Amino acid sequence: MMQEKIKLTGDQSPVKKIQPVSGGDINQAYYVQTANHEYFVKTNQDVPADFFQIEADGLERIRNTETIAVPAVYHVDHDDADQELALIMEWVDGQPTEQTGKRLGEQLAAMHATDAGAQYGLDQRTYVGSLTQQNHWYDNWVDYYRDKRLRPQLDLGISNGRITGIRQTKLEYLLINLERFIPAKPRTSLLHGDLWGGNWLTGAHGQPYLIDPSVLYGDHLFELAFTELFGGFPAPFYQSYQSSFPLEDYYEDVKPLYQLFYLLVHLNLFGEAYGSSVDRILDHYSV
Repeated sequence: MMQEKIKLTGDQSPVKKIQPVSGGDINQAYYVQTANHEYFVKTNQDVPADFFQIEADGLERIRNTETIAVPAVYHVDHDDADQELALIMEWVDGQPTEQTGKRLGEQLAAMHATDAGAQYGLDQRTYVGSLTQQNHWYDNWVDYYRDKRLRPQLDLGISNGRITGIRQTKLEYLLINLERFIPAKPRTSLLHGDLWGGNWLTGAHGQPYLIDPSVLYGDHLFELAFTELFGGFPAPFYQSYQSSFPLEDYYEDVKPLYQLFYLLVHLNLFGEAYGSSVDRILDHYSV
């Protein structure tokens, strides 16, 4: 199967090596070497037909800003006729240098500072982990964040029994009062949308690359808040980002609320291990 998939890139040379790559929770991933090239290949039999195409579209949006590197996409399956979708990309491999963290901060800030229009959201669905993330264009960031981010996680949590009782009451209160806590019209930035420490890597000469996006257009502080949630970013990243794109003075006030979305996703995907973190944030904003 792998040989036939690689041929779809235009590389007709024989496959010399296939090696599984760890790190993903959803897909199978492989390093593939042919006589001519090296590839990173993702495969999956249990995702919607557009799953990898949406990822490729997100990488293309980031690439078009001409600010930060992303892997080249050589082939993406658009349907599941053969029962296994594949995404074939550039193999990115390198060692960080003393400048890698600084460059990551500068280049992400440049991406966030690129003119992104006046609307929030996106014109297509995306995926956050294995969950479908519906999108739409909004003129107001509060409405988008409430209706397309927090409320779907509330509804999912109610249906799977992970958001009930006081937790449900406090989250519903927060949604009603959301405009009290986050800005309605922040500057619009293209966001990676799932930028934790595992979704950037280092290429040749210490160049940072972004991978696995779930893009949207929104408040850049939403992105920064998630980078702080699970770690994986060096101190020079934050220093250079702040120098390039200073954070608004309300960042610390909104940071927990922006982290809440990702914690709700983890609660719904992985269970109660994330419940206490969700509850602490809801307690803070229900006072």
